Amino acid sequence: MRGGSQSQLLRCSDGNYYVVKFQNNPQGVRILANELLAGRLAVLLGLPVPSMQIIEVTEELIAHSEEMTVQLKCGRIPLMPGLCCGSQYPYDSVCPIYDLLPDSLFFRVENLPDFVSMLAFDKWTGNIDARQVVFVRNIERGSYRALMIDSGFCFGGTNWGFPDDPRNGLYDRLAVYATVRGAEAFAPFLISLEKITFAGMESIAQSIPSEWYLSDAGSLCRLLEELDRRRKSVEKTLWQTHKRFPQLFPNWTRPA
Repeated sequence: MRGGSQSQLLRCSDGNYYVVKFQNNPQGVRILANELLAGRLAVLLGLPVPSMQIIEVTEELIAHSEEMTVQLKCGRIPLMPGLCCGSQYPYDSVCPIYDLLPDSLFFRVENLPDFVSMLAFDKWTGNIDARQVVFVRNIERGSYRALMIDSGFCFGGTNWGFPDDPRNGLYDRLAVYATVRGAEAFAPFLISLEKITFAGMESIAQSIPSEWYLSDAGSLCRLLEELDRRRKSVEKTLWQTHKRFPQLFPNWTRPA
């Protein structure tokens, strides 16, 4: 698959296809922890993201699959067997998937408001990458559904921090944010965010294999504590983004 993590598309024992990231990917092992934590938090918040699963890849499969290698600075080496992070691929033989849509087709995207909620999510979780999206076409209705993918650089990537750069987390087609008229556009997400408990976040974190964060439980705990504190500042962070890029939410006027 494309991308810096050099993931592989695998069909797994449940019959589904997954985009699988390995522990020795070029972006670092914590990327796997980020994907699982961010992905499962997004599901709790009702966002359109793929199911995230822990995938076990055997040494035998890698040894008998020539293409299962990764390009590192030192050369090409086999992928590392063991527990990997899988993002369920929205495979359907009658529903094509697109990386990009022309502006003329965005009115056919059924869940366009989810771009606004996903931006708030990316600000909360400190995503330092641009928001990645694929579009699944419904041929019968002639419409598309946006699926938000690739959250490996949430929590500041492998550094596990929260740098609040106004550019972070934005989808590159800024027209998807044009309907924002004020903080009320983010209200559905913020209301859902209030319902997420620290215990719920801990439960997700406990499902992360310890080798994905080098068994550094202290750093993981501090990450969760900061994530919990940041819930109160999401709206302020979004406003700061608007001040830096006023064209982002052209209709947003902040109440006096």
